[in-house]
Amino acid sequence: MRLLTTFVATIAMASAMAQSDNAVPRLVVGITIDHLRTDFLNAFSPLYGTNGFNKLLKEGQVYSNVQYPYVGIDRASAIATIATGSTPYNHGIIAEEWLDRSSLTEKFCVDDQNFQGVETQDCSSAKNLLVSTIGDELKVATAGQCLVYSVAPTREAAILAAGHSANWAIWIDSETGKWAGTSYYGETPSWMKYLQTTNVTSVIEDLTWEPLNNYIGTYNYYLTSVQKTFKHKFNESDRKSNIETYKLSPLVNEEITKAASVLLSSGNAGLDLVTDYMSVCYYAGNFDGLPLSETTTELQDTYARLDREIEKLLKEIDKFVGLDKVLIYVTSTGYENYKEDPSISQFRIPTGNFSINRCAALLNMYLSALYGKGQYVEGHFGSQIYLDHKLIEQKQLHLNEVLANCEDFLFQFEGVRDVYTAHRLTQGAWTPGISSIRNGYNSKCSGDITIQPSSGWNLVDEDRRSSKMQRESFFEFPLIFFGHKITAEKIQTPVTVDCIAPTIAHHIRIRAPNACNTAPLF
Repeated sequence: MRLLTTFVATIAMASAMAQSDNAVPRLVVGITIDHLRTDFLNAFSPLYGTNGFNKLLKEGQVYSNVQYPYVGIDRASAIATIATGSTPYNHGIIAEEWLDRSSLTEKFCVDDQNFQGVETQDCSSAKNLLVSTIGDELKVATAGQCLVYSVAPTREAAILAAGHSANWAIWIDSETGKWAGTSYYGETPSWMKYLQTTNVTSVIEDLTWEPLNNYIGTYNYYLTSVQKTFKHKFNESDRKSNIETYKLSPLVNEEITKAASVLLSSGNAGLDLVTDYMSVCYYAGNFDGLPLSETTTELQDTYARLDREIEKLLKEIDKFVGLDKVLIYVTSTGYENYKEDPSISQFRIPTGNFSINRCAALLNMYLSALYGKGQYVEGHFGSQIYLDHKLIEQKQLHLNEVLANCEDFLFQFEGVRDVYTAHRLTQGAWTPGISSIRNGYNSKCSGDITIQPSSGWNLVDEDRRSSKMQRESFFEFPLIFFGHKITAEKIQTPVTVDCIAPTIAHHIRIRAPNACNTAPLF
């Protein structure tokens, strides 16, 4: 009887250990695809194989109606929102760059001179990310035992996805072409040597990007005809940076997959019972930011090549960890960044140029006429204007009154659709429109005044030689969960990307990031 009892107890313990082993995934892989669009993802499906995008869409839990809960999205703010489950209002990354009030100079979101670069001159950290990420919370929950890695073409994407306490974050340096990192994450790991066997500079020297196969040129999703083929080289002397151009092509995704494979094989991600986290960022935008009308075949080839890289990554994950032991999510940065087609002026579409330089100068003249001479406007960046708070205080003026007068004045400009002051965003009545603007605002780095140009108008900055057209077009992109305990399902219910972090946290049984107040999806 005693022998039977011992045998039953042993079986029960083994069963409990097996259940515990499978209770949470060994690895979470977050795949963020820069510029990914649902319509293109679906439209180019005849170009895919069966084990890439089609596998994810068939076997995953697919949310097809996904949005960001704020406006003014770019790569940096999007990555930060996914990682933290919050908006720029809380996490502080309003854009890739903003104006530093203390120095009145442009500040890149991950610049930090306190930490040296590894294989790069760029000094970087995540200090401007003001809240915790899913990787940070996983570190806390596992007492630092878990592994947190991030790989991306650009340093802002790599660092913001990695968070504050990651083991390492890597990206391709735009000057050297090497895989780079930062001392912010401690000593350089030994597996970095496997990444430096090839240098992007030497890879692209004789590289030619042509269609992946003959079908790329014969397939056509667009209303207009497409060119049958194309040929691009990256060693042309007239380019500002051959490496930057390479990173705006789908060929960079091949290097991303190779690096992710090294993290799996040599970085030991997902090999023990402690859940690890790995962020992977791919590119799916227009080649070199050119207008869509000039890169139609290239874009079809981009999605076909990306499908191949997704298939490779899934195979590597299955090889080293097992797909049933891994939770994967796939989503987009949710924006487009390409040059407008110059031919639109032929079709009498209302447009114009709104000069932020002229606007700032006239606003300063107006305030000088109201309150006496002075440089009230400290600077401007993008569509934002920064006022001199010290001068306003010295003149014993009420900031809210000054902002109200600025708002009234700026509304008179042609090409201005709306004006949002800091007071209006933080104290004004709630409306859906105000909420999305407010979520993209942060008091530590945003301007005192945000101007929203009319749709179709170009926001022109002569100082920085930039021009960007205002668009309010709906951008549709997916959110896919795949792998550990995920059942196939198609869900039309609208969701926002700040639900990713709490959903992952709930699934792996840890706290959500500290600024995240969104409920998990499942």
